Amino acid sequence: MSQISSCIKEQSGNVELRIHCQPRASKTEIVGLHGESLKVRLAAPPAEGQANAELCQFLAQYFGVLRQEVQILSGKGARQKRVLIKGKTAQEIQDCLPQLSDQE
Repeated sequence: MSQISSCIKEQSGNVELRIHCQPRASKTEIVGLHGESLKVRLAAPPAEGQANAELCQFLAQYFGVLRQEVQILSGKGARQKRVLIKGKTAQEIQDCLPQLSDQE
């Protein structure tokens, strides 16, 4: 099992991801792991939900799902988030992600 599997949890045909966000980055991208979370840099600022909206839009595009199939379960006001991706398996999510190293 790869280390990326530590941030992915499959449940009832959906996938829950643990994500660590870094707002106000130069560009939006997945950069690696931060502990047991997927580290995502976001170009948007963490004001008025802009970073959360960008995160959902980015993940939908990245994993090939509709925007409404990506939902923040917890952490809307924090860097650590739990995000639900509907209609994907853990293996499908893992296959989309490159081999990632720890970026703490």
